[in-house]
Amino acid sequence: MKERSLLFVLLMLCFSLVGHAENEKNKIVIFLTEQSDPTTLLREAELFANQQERRQFVVETLKRQAETAQYELLGLLNEMEHNGMVADIRPLWIVNAVSCLADPTAIRDLEQRRDVLSVSYCEQAQWIFENEATYAPRGDGREITQNLLQVNAPQVWEQGYTGQGVLVAIIDTGINYDHADLAGRLWDGGTEFPHHGYDFSDNDNDPMDSHGHGTHVAGTVCGTGIYGTQTGIAPSATVMALKAFNDQGEGDETQWIAAMQFALEHGADVINMSLGRPQPNAAQKRMMRQSCDNTLAAGVVASVCAGNIRQMQFMVPPPYNIYTPGDCPPPYLHEDQMVNAGGTSCVICVGAVNYDDNIAPFSSEGPSQWVDVPEYGDYPYTAGSATEIGLIRPDICAPGVQIKSLDCNNINGYTLMDGTSMATPLVTGTIALMLSKNRELTPAQIDQILENTAVKLSEHKSNDFGSGRLDALAAVNAVDYDALTETAHLQALVYPNPSADNFTVVCEGMTRIEVFTIDGKLLKTIEVNGSQCRIDGLGSGVYFVRIVSEKGVTTNRIVKY
Repeated sequence: MKERSLLFVLLMLCFSLVGHAENEKNKIVIFLTEQSDPTTLLREAELFANQQERRQFVVETLKRQAETAQYELLGLLNEMEHNGMVADIRPLWIVNAVSCLADPTAIRDLEQRRDVLSVSYCEQAQWIFENEATYAPRGDGREITQNLLQVNAPQVWEQGYTGQGVLVAIIDTGINYDHADLAGRLWDGGTEFPHHGYDFSDNDNDPMDSHGHGTHVAGTVCGTGIYGTQTGIAPSATVMALKAFNDQGEGDETQWIAAMQFALEHGADVINMSLGRPQPNAAQKRMMRQSCDNTLAAGVVASVCAGNIRQMQFMVPPPYNIYTPGDCPPPYLHEDQMVNAGGTSCVICVGAVNYDDNIAPFSSEGPSQWVDVPEYGDYPYTAGSATEIGLIRPDICAPGVQIKSLDCNNINGYTLMDGTSMATPLVTGTIALMLSKNRELTPAQIDQILENTAVKLSEHKSNDFGSGRLDALAAVNAVDYDALTETAHLQALVYPNPSADNFTVVCEGMTRIEVFTIDGKLLKTIEVNGSQCRIDGLGSGVYFVRIVSEKGVTTNRIVKY
């Protein structure tokens, strides 16, 4: 079923690096010795009152550290560039590193610097594996795809949670932003990013998908079903197209890291990464985990596929069967992991099941381990040990077999695909549903809720199913909708109250109004840009109105006759 994917993996694993010609420039990553301490950064970020402040603090801290630590190095690189030794210098800040093209003499000089921990080659590798797409007919205008039904998505929509106000960054092969089922669901990047994202493979602002993978993933997050089939679990969410890999699904880790940076800097609430690198070297693993650690500190969670090489365990056995960064640790450590606890990161790792809740034959099997990266050295694994169990992977699973979603090559069409890549956006979209109920959920809270509410498919958290199969309804029901911090001094007026008709809300700097039933179900969300807004269309009854402004949050009780 996955022959072509397995062939790509086989070719990649058999690839060996040949010598570099003396005058040839090769792409490298210069990883500086000074790096943020993930534990300290996370602890400091948690002191801030809300998610927006937390993200801003982390981004500014990382940028400031990179600017200071890279100052002398960039001066040298600029001089080397003037002398023809290096080119295409690109500083990074989510990890303290710089990428560039460099000749062997420059590389030898850079390796001698005391502020440089390592210099490693960036080799093009397969991150998105070929996935045969099968034509799928349009629905009759009422069809909801089977994967959405399996996780109880329609019942969540009935409560009024559809992903409204949530921005999802999709790091992939781009998105066909002309697809009809994505109309109105694409990030507005203004004049700087007119095509709803960025292409880090070609370094331009047009992340059009010619591969198909990214468009299919986007459809599972928020495809609206305007052309007959409801494919998106969070149909009101907004997606940001970050093309990190070329039209063959190839790229290097710096393109992925640059996409991560972009997502954090431009306000993504959750990141989908239906991608991975099988068996990276220690330097590549270190960079990817550092990026995921710092993303966690910024308060952003990522849904990441486990990989599709379960059938290749004769060549790639556990603890190496999970793709990186899917092998990075989760934000929340399950009690079954505590016998061999270690660090945390932003990654919720996703495996795949079929429509009978059986493990998909391709879904990669855990555990993973990090003893081969000295800077971490956690999650040791010894086969048969009761304590050195490695890092249990995945965290959760979702339907990933014969998933119907959007066709990249037909802006009105649909296709079927298989893979943990197809399961991952279902989890991402569920996170969007949860955030539309409570914007201030932390990555650890999101992960814990997802795992605790999953349909159990094994007695304990396992290296097949994780904590079980996703249940979107149970996850959203477990979210406390009233967890936003109220601001006592916020001045807001709702009149007339009671009312037999409409209500007018007056509050400076309003951004959003949410109307809830008396038992806490969200009825409507109104995006506001101003100091006055009208609420209409309510039936007789008692409601709560949450008013969100730039200065805080307050809740009013209203009565409609």
